[in-house]
Amino acid sequence: MSTYDLIIKNCIVVRPDSDSTERLDVAVKDGKFAAIEQDLDVSLAAKVVDAGGKHLFPGVVDAHQHWGIYNELSEDTDSESRASAQGGVTSGITYIRTGAYYMNKSGPYREIFPQILAAAEGRAFIDYGFHVAPILKEHIDEISDLIDMGVPSFKIFMFYGIHGLHGNSNDQGKFLMIPEDESYDFAHFEFVMRGIEQARRDPKYAKIKDQISLSLHCETAEIMRAYTKLVEAEGTLTGLEAYSASRPPHSEGLAITIASYLAYETELPNINLLHLTSRKAIEAAMMMQATFPHINFRREVTVGHLLADFTTANLGGKVNPPLRSREDVDALWDHLLAGHFSWVTSDHACCKDETKFGDPRDDVFLAKSGFGGAEYLLAGLISEGRKRGLSYNSIAQLVSKNPAERFGLAGKGNVAVGFDADFCLVDDTTTYTVRAEDSLSSQGHTPFEGFELTAKVTDTYLRGSGVFADGEIVGAPRGRFLNRSGE
Repeated sequence: MSTYDLIIKNCIVVRPDSDSTERLDVAVKDGKFAAIEQDLDVSLAAKVVDAGGKHLFPGVVDAHQHWGIYNELSEDTDSESRASAQGGVTSGITYIRTGAYYMNKSGPYREIFPQILAAAEGRAFIDYGFHVAPILKEHIDEISDLIDMGVPSFKIFMFYGIHGLHGNSNDQGKFLMIPEDESYDFAHFEFVMRGIEQARRDPKYAKIKDQISLSLHCETAEIMRAYTKLVEAEGTLTGLEAYSASRPPHSEGLAITIASYLAYETELPNINLLHLTSRKAIEAAMMMQATFPHINFRREVTVGHLLADFTTANLGGKVNPPLRSREDVDALWDHLLAGHFSWVTSDHACCKDETKFGDPRDDVFLAKSGFGGAEYLLAGLISEGRKRGLSYNSIAQLVSKNPAERFGLAGKGNVAVGFDADFCLVDDTTTYTVRAEDSLSSQGHTPFEGFELTAKVTDTYLRGSGVFADGEIVGAPRGRFLNRSGE
């Protein structure tokens, strides 16, 4: 019987806890990293793979995805987990809520969440988990139930109360499927925070209380509603630039300030500020960190907002919050290099062509919001990051270790003995052009069409077994639900 199931030879190991990369051999046994050393004896392994000098990164933990938003959850679990594996993602956490889209139903999560699990079971090529949004009043009372079901992370969409997913809306109550006597507003957000903090203080969750957190999509509905009317009335801006102007950066800054004060008021310390897109947004987030130093803020940026601006992406790049100016992109990079962002995600939301675009096709206000991008997360960050001086070890922290630790994914996010052998091999000697036809996503288009990248994931392994190689998925779906209940 072999000592190891697999040895990867001739690779450059990228570890988030190291200051440099190292040429080492990596051994796997029973789905775990078993040895990371120089010159391992290949006779001890049942299988040996020569990495050919490629970089071995820890599997990406993409903590912001949206499986099932525009397509059936079972369908997205299959196709979009394929695209994730193509990008070196081995663990994905997707946002789920009641209301329109996703499961297209409302009611208690004790009834709906088991249906969510059933829809995804046996179809994913990567490991997966969920964040849940408490939409109804009764959902606040279910927070402990959700934690027991493996979900200790929650979300608030701050603009949903009076502004639509794609633009102005006249009936958000119908969209959210909430009763007439309930509202989705600042008061609801406060009570959600109080409910989460109450759960954190329950002695039964003492071991995982630091992983119980709230994420917020920070935009201010009243600002966006007014500016959308202004932009449409003036009619001078078009495309993604018009959409950015309709949801201006100070809308983000104001929402971040409100969210942070509510966290202070409710004594909820674990706050994640999602997909910050602008200089004003990250500056507001840093001001709130200085104002409330006892709050354990995490700040997120997406690869889309780091790679594209409203002049370089096509209309498929409509997303919330919007793609911004090149000046904002540069500001995000300045703050990323300064260590002000906690992780980088994809915000992957597959929206097929027939769903994405309206009639006329070039009207940005008729297009749906969101796009896929997990397949470009690591490659895009490496391609642009090394130009700007971002080290590979820092990239491993941003896409693997930091989100794994925040969201309670024990044994994920690092290349270390005893951790799950989730990893990918990256060729950083290549140059190629992004084409939607090369993606394993079912989306069929990409806002990154024509972008040039200088790194590519060639192989992805989940718990020591290959799931992506030679541009294709390998084998049957082996992804598991990541139960983060602490049990």
